Amino acid sequence: MANDSSRLALIDALKAVASQFIVLHHLAFYGPMSDFTLKLWPTVVTWLSQDARIAVQVFLVISGFLSARSLAPHGVLRGRHPLRLVLSRYIKISLPYLAALLVAVVCTELARHWMRHDSLPNAPDLLQFVGHALLLQSVLGMDALSAGVWYVAIDFQLFTLFVAVLWLARRLGGGSNHVTAYAVMLLMAVLALVSLFYFNRNADWDNWALYFMGAYTLGAVTCWASLDGADRAWRWLMAVLVLATALALALDFRERIALALAVAVLLGAAQHGGWLKTFPRSRVLAYLGQISYSVFLLNFPIGLVVNAAFTRFAPADPVVQTVGVLLAWLACNLAGALFYHQVEHRLRRLG
Repeated sequence: MANDSSRLALIDALKAVASQFIVLHHLAFYGPMSDFTLKLWPTVVTWLSQDARIAVQVFLVISGFLSARSLAPHGVLRGRHPLRLVLSRYIKISLPYLAALLVAVVCTELARHWMRHDSLPNAPDLLQFVGHALLLQSVLGMDALSAGVWYVAIDFQLFTLFVAVLWLARRLGGGSNHVTAYAVMLLMAVLALVSLFYFNRNADWDNWALYFMGAYTLGAVTCWASLDGADRAWRWLMAVLVLATALALALDFRERIALALAVAVLLGAAQHGGWLKTFPRSRVLAYLGQISYSVFLLNFPIGLVVNAAFTRFAPADPVVQTVGVLLAWLACNLAGALFYHQVEHRLRRLG
C-alpha cells in the first residue's frame, strides 16, 4: 500500500476507491454511530460492515504488480543485496506506521474519556508496542492497537517472500537470465496454486503471507505478462493462473479472489494497452490515491474520536448520528491528508 504510484493514474484511482471502502467498512463495523445509521440504511450499512473489507484485495494485487515492476521488471531480480531491499521496505512502511500507532494510542485514550464501547482497544503495554513495531502482533496473538494494522504486517511478509523467491531463482539460474526467469515462473506458480487451493481456504492461515499469495502473485505475473515484448512464457503463465483461479473459485467461491482476479486483468489490459499512466484523468482520484496509506493508517483512531464525541455530546437520534458518520468519513480523509504531508512524506524521505 505504501508504494509510490503517483505517475500511474489507474493504480492511483484503484487505491483511492479501495481506501474509501476500507474507511467506510471501519466506520460501519466499529463504534456506536453506525448502529443508528443501520436503522436508516440497513442494506448499505450491513454490506459495508460485512463485505466492503474485500477492497483490501485491490491493494494486494497492486502491491504484487508494483513490486514486480520495480524489483524485477523482466522477472530477474535487479538488486544485488536482497536483505537491503527488505530493510528498505521495512523502513518505508514502518516509519509512518509507527507514527500512526502513537496517534492511535492518543486518540483511543481521548475516546475512552467520552464513551465505553467494545471497539476501544485496551491500553497498550511496552511488549505489545514492540510486537507491533516488529510487525509480529498478529503472529504473536496480540490485540491490535488499531484496525487494519494487520495488513501492514502482511504486506511486509509478502514483499519479503517475493524477494526471497527472486533471490532463490537467481541462484538457481546460475547467471543465466533466461533460466532465472523460468525458475521465477515455476516458484511463483507453485506459491499461487498452494495459496489458492489450500491456504486461502483455511482462515487459520490469515496471519501469514501464504494465505494472500494468490492475489499477490496475480499482480506480479500480470505485470510481467503485460509488458511490451514480454516473453510468451509469461503470457502462458498468466493464462494458466487465470484458469487455475477460475477453477479454485468453482471449487470454493470466494469474492475476495474473484475481485483480485478482476483487478489483475484490468491492470494487465491497462499496461498492455498503454493507458495505465493516463486513465482516468482525475486530480481528485490521483490525490486520494497518493494519500491512501495515510488515510488507511489513521481512519480507525480518527473514527473512534468522532464516535466518542457524538456519543458524549450529540443526541441519540439516527439522523444526527448518521451525520456523525459522514463527518467522521470526512475527518478521516482530512487527517490522512495532513498526516501524509506532515509525517509520511517526510519520513519516507528520511528512510
